[in-house]
Amino acid sequence: MIVKATVSDAKQLTEIAIQSKAFWGYSNELIESWREDLTVTPKMFQEWNIYKYVLDNEIAGFYILNRANIRTSFLEFLFVSPKFINQGLGTKLLNHAKDYCLEGSSAIINVLSDPNAKSFYEKHGFKIIAERESSILGRFLPEMEFEILENM
Repeated sequence: MIVKATVSDAKQLTEIAIQSKAFWGYSNELIESWREDLTVTPKMFQEWNIYKYVLDNEIAGFYILNRANIRTSFLEFLFVSPKFINQGLGTKLLNHAKDYCLEGSSAIINVLSDPNAKSFYEKHGFKIIAERESSILGRFLPEMEFEILENM
């Protein structure tokens, strides 16, 4: 079940983000260097839309959507707890975000993807529009967009 997250979930959501990122084999040192970027803060709950996937009374994953302007929403976070990866929860979260944007009249969903998640987003209709160099020299992050044709 996907429901709106509350500020009391922030610490648990942060841990899911960190564990999910670590799932892809990044070093502990690198994960720690990203901790601030992966932290879900109380301010995010005031400014953005945060939804969690609850399974058997446990938060299994979440996403954060930032409505940047009348046309574009940014998918800031989409993480699934490692014990739930490859069970379709990421797809359910992403579809929920797409539906939310459709209802809210967004025409574009933009995401700066981890390279390991690029194929996931491509499978769901996202197209690469640019690549941005990350904090790791020689590592590029695909910037991807999904067009909601009904709202174009």
